[in-house]
Amino acid sequence: MAISETGSIQAEKLAISQINAMGGVLGRKIKVIQEDGASDWPTFAEKAKKLLEENHVAAIFGCWTSASRKAVLPVLERDNGLLYYPTFYEGLEQSKNVIYTGQEATQQVFAGLDWVARTKKAKTFYLIGSDYIWPRTTMKLARKYIETVLHGTVVGEEYAALGSTDFGSTINKIRLKKPDVIYAAVVGGSNVSWFKQLKAAGINGQNQTLLTLSVTEDEAKGIGGENLVGFYSAMKYFESLDTPRNKEFTKQFKSMWGAGAPIGDVTQAAYEGPWIWKAAVEMAGSFDTDKVVQAEQSGKISYDAPEGVVYLEPNHHLKTRLRIGKWRADGQADIVYTSDYIMPNPFPKGY
Repeated sequence: MAISETGSIQAEKLAISQINAMGGVLGRKIKVIQEDGASDWPTFAEKAKKLLEENHVAAIFGCWTSASRKAVLPVLERDNGLLYYPTFYEGLEQSKNVIYTGQEATQQVFAGLDWVARTKKAKTFYLIGSDYIWPRTTMKLARKYIETVLHGTVVGEEYAALGSTDFGSTINKIRLKKPDVIYAAVVGGSNVSWFKQLKAAGINGQNQTLLTLSVTEDEAKGIGGENLVGFYSAMKYFESLDTPRNKEFTKQFKSMWGAGAPIGDVTQAAYEGPWIWKAAVEMAGSFDTDKVVQAEQSGKISYDAPEGVVYLEPNHHLKTRLRIGKWRADGQADIVYTSDYIMPNPFPKGY
């Protein structure tokens, strides 16, 4: 998962260095203790236990996959720790011990499907994801939304093992079914093979609408922009966002991590974590978990993030906007759609 997770760590370190330069939190500097989950879910649980029970950390920033978050959750709840989780995810979860700075399914999936159905007059969809909890749950939600709300048809649905590099049979089925939209949630290194093989098969942004939930600028760097041109991603943030706040952020990020360092959706959401934690601690006047959680549930915390102002709702999720980006050959995306603010709804009715 390193292709996806590197940027999150970089963003968290940038935020922490900036907070420390301002004097820290409640007059105390933040000390970073870094652990590696090694893309192995039980290892994530072990590392979380160590951080909470041996290092007595005030907060954990991390996890990328839903599988790693689910592995860490029982440890957080038992030891009353705090996790700031940056990845867009399937929803259907809410814990007092987790703040979700990425979007949940109704914000990313439903809003993105609305856009593609409306602008591309899409009626038939082929769903493909990696074989673990986030893509499977997300596609279950997507299928129901396509069939019941959009009155569309799912003409194919399949899942590839994590780390898969052969998508030949899937691509053959797609050619046979000719869907209006390929709806994809392939993660990590598999994305490189998936998009390269699509291009080799002659499937590209000029002849096929593809909307992915799992390609940010971080993945685009590994995949190669030339393999993504004309395809779309549904995200709350793209590096190309043309605002003074985002330009300031991208300049700071690249001065710390290098001009070629990509900044994707999850990277930006990871940057929000330490700032939201800081705001909650300062509102609580304490590092005590229960007092911090009480502040987080107040409905009074907002943050002027690179993506725009985000609002922490009492359900531990952020009120944000969705954006659709169209990929260019240089690995950047042109933002072609921005939604209004979408309230987080991790438990949508009927799902």
